[in-house]
Amino acid sequence: MTLFVRELGRRGDGPSVVVLHGGPDVGYRYLVPGFEPLARDHHVVLFDFRGCGRSSRGLPVEALEPEYVVQDAHELIDVLDLGIVDLVGFSTGGRAAMQFVDRYPEQVRRLVLASTTAYKGSESAQYLEGWAEYERRQRAEDAADGRLRNSTIFVWDLDLAPKFLALLGSDVGDWSEERAVRGLMHPWVTRDGEEILREFGKPILILHGEKDMGFPVQLAERLHAAVPNSQLEVIPDAAHMCHFEKPEVWARHLHEFLSR
Repeated sequence: MTLFVRELGRRGDGPSVVVLHGGPDVGYRYLVPGFEPLARDHHVVLFDFRGCGRSSRGLPVEALEPEYVVQDAHELIDVLDLGIVDLVGFSTGGRAAMQFVDRYPEQVRRLVLASTTAYKGSESAQYLEGWAEYERRQRAEDAADGRLRNSTIFVWDLDLAPKFLALLGSDVGDWSEERAVRGLMHPWVTRDGEEILREFGKPILILHGEKDMGFPVQLAERLHAAVPNSQLEVIPDAAHMCHFEKPEVWARHLHEFLSR
């Protein structure tokens, strides 16, 4: 089994930044716009999860479970001799990052949870219900029968949706959404996320788009209130892919947090 890895920036005296992407089946490429500005003064390591992008494909279904993403990241850090790292988890990758710090807390100096949640997916519904703009966009997605790939939900500025679709590309990984929906996939986080983060005890940045329609910002605010060692930064007029819509603002928040 092999992982495709991309490094941005140069290694310096500070910790490298290791990134766990979302999806989990789209690979890391869509995250690059947010990390290119950060790489001006940080060493950033991105990789495609097994079963997607240019990492090993065609693996048996039992090899595509969340715990292997965590294990792969742990082993990658050792293979690259990165030592203690700063960990960024985006969307689904944020849940993997919580599991990572639960298993390997000694390997992480600071944690960034970007556009993600510590709560069950059903928790989003109460904040999305009655949001007219979300409902309008969801109807458009439904009518497009998958062709828009949630781009009008994930991006607030609709003029940017075609560019985001192009960045996302046409390749879809081997991870099965149906298995996840039917509850056949192992959980990304095996115990209470709030408890994990409080026990981790090290600095945590919760970075979120104000108009996130995947994990509404109220969930980020709730997590920040529950975890004393966290800080919350909300990016105005940006949705789930706030790193894509406001890359310089997004990267500045990362830089300020990771440079302390």
